[in-house]
Amino acid sequence: MDMSQYLEIFIDESKEHLQTMNEILLDLEKDVDNLSHLSEIFRIAHTLKGMSGTMGFTKVADLTHKMENVLDLVRNGELKVTSTIVDVLFECFDALEEYIDNLEKTGSEGDLDSSLLVKKLQSIASGGQVEAEKPKAKETAVEVEAAPKSSGGSSEFNITINDVESIIAKAFEMGVKPYLIKVVLDKGCMLKAARSFIVFNTLERFGEVIKSYPLAEEIEDEKFEDSFEILYFSKLDENYIKSELMKISEIHEVIVMPLSEADIMAHEKQPDVEVDMETAIAKEETRKTKEDTNQNKDKGKTSKTVRVEIGRLDNLMNLVSELIIIKTRLEDLDTSSNKNNMNEAIEYLERITTSLHDAVMKVRMVPVERTFNRFPRLVRDLSKDLGKNIKLFMSGEETEVDRTVIDEIGDPLIHLIRNSLDHGIESPAERLKTGKDETGFVALRAYPDGNTVVIEVEDDGKGINPEVILKKALEKKVVSSAEAENMSEKEIINLLFNAGFSTAEKVTDISGRGVGLDVVKSKIEAINGTVEVISTLGQGSKFVIRLPLTLAIIQALMVNLNEEKYAIPLNNIKEITTIETGKITMVQDQEVVLYRNKTLPIIRMKEVLNIEDDQADLDELIVVIVKKGEVEAGLVVDSLIGQQEIVIKSLGKYLTGIKAIAGATILGNGSVALIVDPNQLF
Repeated sequence: MDMSQYLEIFIDESKEHLQTMNEILLDLEKDVDNLSHLSEIFRIAHTLKGMSGTMGFTKVADLTHKMENVLDLVRNGELKVTSTIVDVLFECFDALEEYIDNLEKTGSEGDLDSSLLVKKLQSIASGGQVEAEKPKAKETAVEVEAAPKSSGGSSEFNITINDVESIIAKAFEMGVKPYLIKVVLDKGCMLKAARSFIVFNTLERFGEVIKSYPLAEEIEDEKFEDSFEILYFSKLDENYIKSELMKISEIHEVIVMPLSEADIMAHEKQPDVEVDMETAIAKEETRKTKEDTNQNKDKGKTSKTVRVEIGRLDNLMNLVSELIIIKTRLEDLDTSSNKNNMNEAIEYLERITTSLHDAVMKVRMVPVERTFNRFPRLVRDLSKDLGKNIKLFMSGEETEVDRTVIDEIGDPLIHLIRNSLDHGIESPAERLKTGKDETGFVALRAYPDGNTVVIEVEDDGKGINPEVILKKALEKKVVSSAEAENMSEKEIINLLFNAGFSTAEKVTDISGRGVGLDVVKSKIEAINGTVEVISTLGQGSKFVIRLPLTLAIIQALMVNLNEEKYAIPLNNIKEITTIETGKITMVQDQEVVLYRNKTLPIIRMKEVLNIEDDQADLDELIVVIVKKGEVEAGLVVDSLIGQQEIVIKSLGKYLTGIKAIAGATILGNGSVALIVDPNQLF
């Protein structure tokens, strides 16, 4: 029976069970005498054992079986819960999580050896002592890139043949030659995915592609540099294969290395399996190949499934039904019909499409709880490592955000929490000296605010010292002495977001105040969000992240610059006004105007976007005032068209990095309007 069709369901359900186990383990650590927690962990372990046993995942099944034995003894009163047992259960959780992650990425449980963990569990069950290990923070490990594994005696290839030895051996029996092929594209190749598609098509005319590095999906998404590798079976000669591939344009080099039977004998021989060549190849193609260290840097694929309340789907179904009704009504209206009837039908259609959009957006929305859930364990492990007493307070976990936004905010939040724990919060001794409680706190909050969701990471540590930052900035020549004199405290603190800027005296494997903050900023701005810092020396710091509710459809103000139309996202706009040209003055090479008793920088959009200005002599300018956090600027435009709901389309890989442009949208008449990103203008 082919179980691969159930793999995705197994992974989703296992992740839910593990998340519950993580939460209960954290509660159990605080109240070791609560037997209800143990019963719940036992139930989860038992469920995972049954599910993994059915799927044939023996490592998960064996480990959960041994966990059951220990938990059963505790439930029956034969063992008492100690901190050592809790730590071992946390280690079991980490191992199970790694197995499930491997299954999601590669389709196999991976190479993690849990035999030592099994011995610990057996020792606990038999009443023996287990040597307590210092818990390791799961997410603090420094990533080390391993050297690529060689195969077939060549150091040029990353593909390993361990997983497909039996198939290669069968190929020799059938007179089919196995090859490792490396294809190097030209440096200036514009459409790498298209070139790789032609390569695969060419090869499949003469044989079978068994495996690729990176995975085929990643090659299609252009997630590779200038080369990719293929394990290939064919009856053709290596020179013929090479000459056929070199005929494809924009191919710089092709390396074809035949594999011999000696290469296979070099590996541990597996028992012969009675299987025909076609079945073996088909089975191998359905299996996800193992990712090596280089691929693991890409933080796994986002989940392909979203659980939705049945009420939301019912609403969606009703709206689609109404859409069909109005479609029929429009078909019945011919050219001789009353114009009023047509207008009514169009208004009705507009109402339905708006409701349909809202309903679809709700289906895409998921609570931030999904991201927040990983942090209690992170704080628990890090505080133990650092020897600090730290509590985590979370609120607003039910706040909903588009799932595409959720998938991007995990890493930035990990950076911020690490910073707060490592360099924000003082040691217990330091806190007592300054009159604080020896237990520090980190607060993680989420709440909706208009068209945005706000996430705050706050600690009650020592805060950020602007003097230390400025001193370091001058040392590293990030700012000049003249610039430093005119900088406000807020501007100085914002220097932390400069790439590679850090005030840490020593680099730890956990964090350094500043290390990673440039990553935080770039990741959040990549999804049209903003991040700012509020800090009070001696009292703590607060990082405030503002995220859009969705990345797909937004409300925007359409404006004209000469004959060109541009869209400015509405959630960036504070107000629209007119300003007399005569009131604009120059301060440090920047046009500014006094507006509502505040200095407002003026940005001429035509200059930024290289559009010829044919209205330079106007006495009055139309200005759209945009904001980024608490900072404001005025964008000069020619005229206003009005508010419009627009669908954001990416500009694509080859137009990335264009200043001030976030994407494009297609208007009702089929023309394209570029979307301005005001965040890049500040």
